[in-house]
Amino acid sequence: MLPSSRTTTTTTTTTTTTATITAAALLAGVLVAALTACAGGEGRPAQSRTEAAAPTEPGRAEPSPGLPGMPPVLDPKDIYAADRAGKLAPAVKDFPSRVYVPNTGSHTVSVIDPSTYKVIETIPVGNQPQHVVPSWDMKTLWVNNDLGDSLTAIDPATGKTGRTVKVSDPYNLYFTPNGKYAVVMASMDRELVFRDPKTMDRAKAVPVSCAGVNHADFTADGRYFIVSCEFSGELLKVDTEKMKVVGQQKLPMQGAMPQDVKLSPDGKTFYIADMMAHGVWVLDAEKFTTPKLLPTGKGCHGLYISRDSRQMYITNRGEGSVSVFDFAADKLTEKWHLPDGGSPDMGGVSADGKVLWLSGRYDAEVYAIDTTSGKQLARIPVGSGPHGLAVYPQPGRYSLGHTGVFR
Repeated sequence: MLPSSRTTTTTTTTTTTTATITAAALLAGVLVAALTACAGGEGRPAQSRTEAAAPTEPGRAEPSPGLPGMPPVLDPKDIYAADRAGKLAPAVKDFPSRVYVPNTGSHTVSVIDPSTYKVIETIPVGNQPQHVVPSWDMKTLWVNNDLGDSLTAIDPATGKTGRTVKVSDPYNLYFTPNGKYAVVMASMDRELVFRDPKTMDRAKAVPVSCAGVNHADFTADGRYFIVSCEFSGELLKVDTEKMKVVGQQKLPMQGAMPQDVKLSPDGKTFYIADMMAHGVWVLDAEKFTTPKLLPTGKGCHGLYISRDSRQMYITNRGEGSVSVFDFAADKLTEKWHLPDGGSPDMGGVSADGKVLWLSGRYDAEVYAIDTTSGKQLARIPVGSGPHGLAVYPQPGRYSLGHTGVFR
């Protein structure tokens, strides 16, 4: 699929999440109580948002009001605090460890046993599967059959396929942080489609004026999410609760082609990979002002957070490398080159945090990389055009979708 030739320039619309100090004070007690209740990864806030606030713990930061129904953030300084190594939720702790690889050219999903680095099963699915996506409750894996206009369910407990649901143009799939909606990135339909997360019945379709909506991530409070538009080089800011585009901007480079989107652990910055800018755009999460480019490598594509939230692994598909970004130092610290090259694309980190799994998009293979040394551990042949592979299970309380974004 080639980039759009569209050259229209879109004026940046800047929007800012608003929350008054009074509202934060009223809600602090409710959210602190809910935080305690959910520390074990279960439940949601039970109190009414209008109840009187209880005294807060001395010295403890007051969390800002989040999207209604969203599980409270465990640590305001680290939105990935629930994703620590081995911290599997009760719903997934007994699932066998597997790597699910959608092969866009073969219309199959290759299943890899990570203990042996071997493909143990090949599952036929729909036409052009793009991503394997964990559901919000983490109990189902959804295969996005883009040209097949369908989603195929896989039971991660058994590895067996279940129902196939008709859904138009499901290039990618996300879930709102409160679990209320699935959000289909309908790239060619030029829509963001909000659906019931279990039945996938359509709730609301939001037309967009950009081309190629593909990846997204949510703010720390869940009230907004940023969407990359691959073929017109644009970013959207979407109000989660209102299901409405509230901001749009053109990236400051002719021919920009944004891909994966990821929020920093402190919730202050969005990083957007760009395969034509050969780097990562750094965007203020609150202000949505013009981002700055951090060069990483040719064909920058996927973004993955380490289990300790200290680093981000950045795939450079066009040069067969992975760049390592250190959040505390705010800079790139390493670059790992795959022996004999390759095309590292999408993937995820193992539950113990020791292995980075990536699809080789143009080489019909999957790479397993040691996250301590950057050494290639295995190179595994799979089907044609492997893309958004999911490592499963992974730590976390709930899934935001894509190949596994957990909080």
